Amino acid sequence: MKKLLIALVTLLPSLAMAASGHNVHLESANVDLHDKESLERGLGLFQQYCSGCHSTQYQRYERVATDLGISTDDMRSKYILNDAKIGDLMENSIPTADAAKWFGAAPPDLTLVARVRGEDWVYSYLKGFYADETRPFGVNNTVFPLVGMPHVLQDLQGLAVKQEDGTFVTTGGKMTAEEYDQAVRDITGFLVYSAEPVQLERKALGMWVLGFLFIFFIIAYLLKKEYWKDVH
Repeated sequence: MKKLLIALVTLLPSLAMAASGHNVHLESANVDLHDKESLERGLGLFQQYCSGCHSTQYQRYERVATDLGISTDDMRSKYILNDAKIGDLMENSIPTADAAKWFGAAPPDLTLVARVRGEDWVYSYLKGFYADETRPFGVNNTVFPLVGMPHVLQDLQGLAVKQEDGTFVTTGGKMTAEEYDQAVRDITGFLVYSAEPVQLERKALGMWVLGFLFIFFIIAYLLKKEYWKDVH
């Protein structure tokens, strides 16, 4: 509970920014939590590009492997990038004090970011970086103005440059626009899953509960008619 409260407090500055009137158009992420291949690709991209600074410390490697159908050996060889054990929490490797010194504030844990912000926000944020020489890392973000982090996916997307007419031209990335959209959707999907690993199970259980209530209602209605037939 203490770690959960710390994570929420860490997110408060970004929540305040969102509430201060920065209305932006958010693109639809169209995340499919049934697509385990996409979620696994998102895990790989997150571990490669994001986990150096950001953690998902309320998740365990073993739980993720089980949910996504990844073997223990593959999880160890492909996705655990430090000396963590398979049963450990997915914590980042950067010391909090150093992160606060380098970035101005410690990068927040991202386990709950998709639940707090919404999947469309995460998706649009990862696509929203553009060149801005006035910023410490040379980039700004259309969704989160004055963002304090570098564009860690720049080698994939390239760098967007704002034109005089307000449009953006992106060059220099390894991926096409369509490939980058899918990569961002994969990362977003993994974060949506991380925010609530039991989401699919909860929804499936909810359908069974509704089905039971419907059948029970029919039985209760027939019993009512039987008990009250002599009265009516």
